[in-house]
Amino acid sequence: MKSSRERTERRRRRFRPREGTVYRTRDLAKWTANPTRLAHRLVEQGELMPLSLGLYGCPRHTRFGLTPPTSQEVIRGFLEDAPFVFTGPEYWNALGLGSTAMFPLQLVYNTKRSGEFTLGGRRYLLRRVKFPRRPTAEWYAIDLIEHRAMVGIDREILQQGLITSLGRGELDRDALRQMARHFGTKDTQQLVETAIVTVGRPAHTFLA
Repeated sequence: MKSSRERTERRRRRFRPREGTVYRTRDLAKWTANPTRLAHRLVEQGELMPLSLGLYGCPRHTRFGLTPPTSQEVIRGFLEDAPFVFTGPEYWNALGLGSTAMFPLQLVYNTKRSGEFTLGGRRYLLRRVKFPRRPTAEWYAIDLIEHRAMVGIDREILQQGLITSLGRGELDRDALRQMARHFGTKDTQQLVETAIVTVGRPAHTFLA
């Protein structure tokens, strides 16, 4: 009968990190009695790269060479599979509501951690706030309105952007109103309601 030590050694020999996956040091305890030493050995062999705070990533092989795991995978590993959502300028600017801001870090809402962290050379700002499990364009629009002072966009520009997007059918008015009620301040709700009402007016109202 094989000893516990022998069984552990067999598991260690079988372990091969999956490309693009992030591991916590303690995740490696499934394959060895000394996960820290195993992590260091895999780093020396080029199978893992240290990301910081006890995280290691298995690089992906692409035609451009080795690339680190995605930001989504890094945050998943850091938050230990707790729910999270990425937001910020990258998503706000894509709405076409007038925002053109750029941030030096990625904004992440989650249920577990708050603070600024550097992982794998990328900077993340984590906030423990309420967010939908499945974010929509309407939610990102409300999130942008809530952060309009941060991105330096005037209320009037945002309101006109909402009117245009609603008029084109790019945003759903009922969904936008619902997101405003769940995730927006009274001021945000008022801005959204004004935009919705304006879109609903007959064309001759604007010509009067």
